Order: sequence, then structure tokens, then C-alpha cells
Amino acid sequence: MATVTQLEETHQNPRRWWALGALVASMLVLGFDMTILNVALPTMAEQLGATTGQQQWMADAYVVVFASLMLPAGLLGDRFGRRRMLITGLAIFLAGSVIGALAGDVNWVIAARAVMGVGAALVMPLALSVLPSLFGPAERTRAVGIISAASALGLPLGPIIGGWLLNHFWWGSVFLINVPMVAIGVTACVFLLPETSDPASPKVDVLSTTLTATGLGALIYAIIEAPDRGWGDPLVIALFAAAVLLVAGLVLRERQVDRPMLDMELLTHRGFLLNALAATLVMFVLSGLMFVLPPYLQAVLGNDAFGTGLRLLPMMGGLMIAARAAQPVVARFGSRAVVSAGLVVLAFAALLGSRTTVHDGYGYTALWLSVAGLGFGFSVVPSMDGALAALPANRAGSGSGLLMTLRQVGGAIGIALLGSLLASTFRDRLDVTGLPAPLGHTAGESVVAAHLVAAKTGSAHLAASANASYVHGMGLVLMVCGIAALVTALLAAAFLPNTPTAHRTEGNEEPAVAPATADAGQ
Repeated sequence: MATVTQLEETHQNPRRWWALGALVASMLVLGFDMTILNVALPTMAEQLGATTGQQQWMADAYVVVFASLMLPAGLLGDRFGRRRMLITGLAIFLAGSVIGALAGDVNWVIAARAVMGVGAALVMPLALSVLPSLFGPAERTRAVGIISAASALGLPLGPIIGGWLLNHFWWGSVFLINVPMVAIGVTACVFLLPETSDPASPKVDVLSTTLTATGLGALIYAIIEAPDRGWGDPLVIALFAAAVLLVAGLVLRERQVDRPMLDMELLTHRGFLLNALAATLVMFVLSGLMFVLPPYLQAVLGNDAFGTGLRLLPMMGGLMIAARAAQPVVARFGSRAVVSAGLVVLAFAALLGSRTTVHDGYGYTALWLSVAGLGFGFSVVPSMDGALAALPANRAGSGSGLLMTLRQVGGAIGIALLGSLLASTFRDRLDVTGLPAPLGHTAGESVVAAHLVAAKTGSAHLAASANASYVHGMGLVLMVCGIAALVTALLAAAFLPNTPTAHRTEGNEEPAVAPATADAGQ
């Protein structure tokens, strides 16, 4: 453990800004790896023959593992050294990236994404927790702002970098881009970061970690498999039942231990619960949209991968503008009004998007994407801050961990549930009349597969049917998103405590700000 004298020396060491640069590189990689794969999925579906379900797993494997291991990963850093575990996390992330770049089939890509999720679960909480060892109170706010900007910047960079790489190299390059950045981060951490730890932190509970990972995995697997097997299939029902039992076992386990890893009592705080619900819903919608939009922009509108990345910028631009403007607006009107209004704007954008037709050009999409970005930003930042401000100062650390975990779970379920709704709708509406059964089955796997079959058979009718079916499915997804956002907005307006950020006590501020702000861009 670092002594007070060592920390004071570190706070005056000019190398601390180089160390911050290493952390910025790490957070930037995590940020764009949340979105870089989405723009690559249509290309990978074409070249690897991935079904919609397999595409969902390629996206979800990262998020499920990330969400399941974030809390125990943070505790490992506290007990065994934050620098050591941060370097370990970056090395695991690097290994996953190399596996993904060299993968020859879909299963290896899914495995690579899961390995990357393990590394990301270590990097995310520990990159934030080492800041107090680098910077004194006077500089820490600035450092947190820089980390936050890097995390937020990664989201729009992901589709753009991924699109450019796909236009010039093979699909594995979206993994290989991580290698130099992570290597720089590891090297800088080795030479620049001091080692800190907190041996008094709770021990990692292996049983709770196992229950979290298996429960969430069973739930996601059931949702993804249901469109193919049917919601009444015995395996799907068994998986849902297992997920319920495992999550119930997790709750019981955490309530019995003296120092729980997942502090369920935090959910009894009304302000935390409702703000966490709003933040989780925003992640649910954002992840679902980032999954369904790239195939529409590529397969239906005919853009290349780089053009698709550029066409997602209106949403990211709106999100970043609103995220920066949210704090002064909350100070003026209070968090309840701003969160509710942001969710209403998000609902309006989703309902606008649900009216998209196969004949609409990109202009209409850009309009509702911009509005959606504003809704995202004005709802997620105040809800994140409000959730942590509602907690006592001594619970801010465990509260931020639970909040980030809930948001990642929301993202995983969003990809699984909304992707499954899209897949089943597309398959039901696609007209494969006149095609041999094997080709008809292949065409129903995804809109990209349908276009490949249409090109092979010379069927303009199949291509038109694929476009119309996909747009209809996307409209249903957006309708569900809009209704969910509107219901959450009404709940927030009725029950959310009105907590202006200006009223936060000084004792609460420092623990809450770092995790809340840094995670706003995720």
C-alpha cells in the first residue's frame, strides 16, 4: 500500500500526466470497443455466414462478461494491487483482441469477445480507482474530466474507425487496432503508475460471481435462442427458469454475507433505484439501436462500412452536446424535470424512427438520430449523478459499482431482446416463395444473408422483400423503445426525487463524481 509520503511525491511528479495519458488510451479503447463491432457485423455476417443470433452473441459476449465481472474485478484490484490488476486486465484484453483478429469462424470471434470482456471488467473500475494515487484534490476534477472525455469520445470513434478499417483491410482489423493502443497502455502503467491497494476491502465471493455470470448468461441465451426455437421450447423455458433461480440465489447469498459484493440494500433508496432504472433503460435502448441500425444503413440504404460509421454521428453528436449541457440545466431545473424531459425526447425520437419506410432516405434517419442523441444525453447524465447523490457518502463506491453493473446488464438485455424481436419479425415477413428450402432458410437468417441469396439467384423481389421486412422489424424495435422510454419518463416525473446538483454536499461529491461522469459516455 502506498504511504502518505509516497502519494504526496506522486502528486508532484510531472510523470503523473503521462500516466493519465496511459489511462486515457485504455478508456478510449474500451469506449470504441463498445461500438466498433456494430458497424462490422454486416460484413462479418457476409464473410463468416453469421446468423442474427450469432451476431447478437458476438456483441453480447463482451457485454455479458463485462457486466458479470466488473464488481469482483474492482475488489481484486483493491486487495492485490490496482496497478497489477490493471496491467493484467489490459493484457487479457490484448490477448482477446489477438484471438479475434486471427479467428477463422464465428465461435472463435464470440470467444475472443468474451475474453475481451474479462479484460474490460478489470480495466474500467481500476482506471478510475488509481486517480487518487496520481492527483491531489485540486487536480483530480480535471483528471476525471479528461478520462470522461476519452470514454465518451470512444463511442463515435468506434463506428468511424471500424468503417475505415473494413474499407481498407479484412474484418479482423477491427480487433487488431486494439493491439498498439493497449501495448502503449501496459508499458505506461508499468513505468508510470504507483502501486496502491486496500487490503480491508471485501473479499471476492466466488459463489456470488458464479451466480451472477451464469444467471445473466442463461437469461441472454434464452432470449437469443427463443426466436429460432420458439418461446415455448423446453430448452428456452428451462433457461428462463434457471436464470430466475440463479438470480434469486444471488440475492439470497448477498443478503446473508456480512460484507456483500453486490449491495442490494442500495436499491431501497428511492432516488438511487429510480435514477438507476432510468440510466439502465437508456443503455437498453442505446445498445439495441446500435445493433439494429448498421444493417439498415448498409444492407437497406447501400452504404459501405465507413459511410455507415459516419452516418451514426448525428446520434453521437447529440449525445455529447446534451451530456455537456446537462449539468447547468439540472442546476437550474432539478434532476427530475431534466431526466423526465430527456426520456420524453428519447421516446419522441424512437416513435419518429418507427415511422421509417423503405423509401425514406438518410435525411429522415439523421433527423430522428439527432433527436435521440439529445434525449440520451439529457437523461443519462442527470440520472447517473442523481443515483449516486441519493446515497450516503460511505456508500458511493459500492453504489457506483452496482450502477455500472446494472447499466451493462441493461445493454446486454437490450441487444438480446431487441435483436430477437427484429430477427423473428424479419423471418416471419420475408417472402421466400419459389426458393429451395435451404436457400429460403439461409435468407431468413439476416438481411445481409437475404441480399446475398438475392444476388446469387438474381431475385429482385427477394431483395425488396428483405428491405421491407427489415425496416418493418426495425420499426417495431423502435416502437418498443419509445413506449419503454415514455413509461420510464412518467415514473420519473411522478416518483423521482428532485435533486439539483448544486445541492450536493461536499462529502458526497468526490466519491460520486468520478464513476458517474466517466461512465456517462459508455
